[in-house]
Parts: sequence; C-alpha cells; structure tokens
Amino acid sequence: VQLVESGGGLVQPGGSLRLSCIVSGFTFSSYYMRWYRQAPGKEREWVAFISGGGAIRDYAESVKGRFTISRDNAKSTLYLQMNSLKPEDTAVYSCNVQVRSIDYWGQGTQVTVSS
Repeated sequence: VQLVESGGGLVQPGGSLRLSCIVSGFTFSSYYMRWYRQAPGKEREWVAFISGGGAIRDYAESVKGRFTISRDNAKSTLYLQMNSLKPEDTAVYSCNVQVRSIDYWGQGTQVTVSS
C-alpha cells in the first residue's frame, strides 16, 4: 500500500489550495479514505472522510463549509479542496486508509497559511 500526497504550499489567508493523494496497492474504490492534519506542537487531527463510492462524507467542525473531500476512483486519487484558508489551518496534511485493520499513511504535505 502506498499513498503519496501533493499540492501543499504557502498561501495567504483567504486563499485556496487543492491537495491530492495518489494511492496504489489496494482496491481504492472499496475503502473509506481520510484526511488528517498535524500542526506544530499539536496532536494529529482528523479533517474529513469519504466513503468508497463518494456518497458519504463528513468533516471536522473546524473545516466544515470551507473544505471539500472528493475522489476519482478511476485515477485512484483522493482530493481535498481547501477554500477560505486561515492561519490556523497551517499543518502537515496526510491521507489515510485502513486496510485489513492496518493504518497506512502518506508522507504528508505542508500547508502554510500566512501573509
């Protein structure tokens, strides 16, 4: 199982970024996928999840209405569209999947929101 995130960077408050997570090694469409983030000095925080077919999604209260999780099963790719970014969204963002009770993580991508 491999997960590779991309799309992070430096953005001004109010700006947008789209993160991607390309996966391999398992049947992508069969599994829920999740985004997490970890800010410096803080514990890892769940951000959003999406079901295998994409019909079920949920978000942490801190990002609801600003972030959108989606997936393209044909491309084995998970996305996180982040709008109206705030300085408190600064963190390393990682995608996650649990396959046969084992958690797999990508290497993470840094998102920095600063003027």
